[in-house]
Amino acid sequence: MMDCKAALQESGGDLDKAVEQLKVKLGKQVGKLAGRETTEGTVQSYIHANGKVGVLVEVDCNTDFVARNEDFIAFAKDIALHIAASPTTRFVSEDEIPDDDKQAELRVFEQQAADKPENVRARIAEGKLRKWMEEVVLLHQPHVNGDKYEGKTIEQLRAELAGQTGENVVVRRFARFQVGA
Repeated sequence: MMDCKAALQESGGDLDKAVEQLKVKLGKQVGKLAGRETTEGTVQSYIHANGKVGVLVEVDCNTDFVARNEDFIAFAKDIALHIAASPTTRFVSEDEIPDDDKQAELRVFEQQAADKPENVRARIAEGKLRKWMEEVVLLHQPHVNGDKYEGKTIEQLRAELAGQTGENVVVRRFARFQVGA
């Protein structure tokens, strides 16, 4: 757990660099797991007590043994709860964001920084784009239950579970429903 946190801190929050550091440190176990096909898993749900918000999430793994594991099922349920509490979450990973959406957001941020000195405009816009991606990408978000998970991101929790189970764990997709939205 601490390895994931340390790698993210060392990489300045860059997920790709952190994963590279962990691959080296953990003997490339993460890379081996990521290449495995995930054909088993679970679909879990969360319906808020007021009955106005509901979530379905699919989390996959390699074997049915892990798919029935209490920790795996609890992880999927906690992800569903997180998504229900995070109305801005739209994508599982950064790769799912259409380039048109990224470019449109970047243009807005560039316009917002138009009154700043020219030498810092691009950095301001890029920083705002990264912040926006943290808001809309599930894997970049810290879990809403900060007390339980000590501020860890969904990706850190996923990587920890993959390390514990020895299997590739993938948050495949989700659907969030809200009355009136």
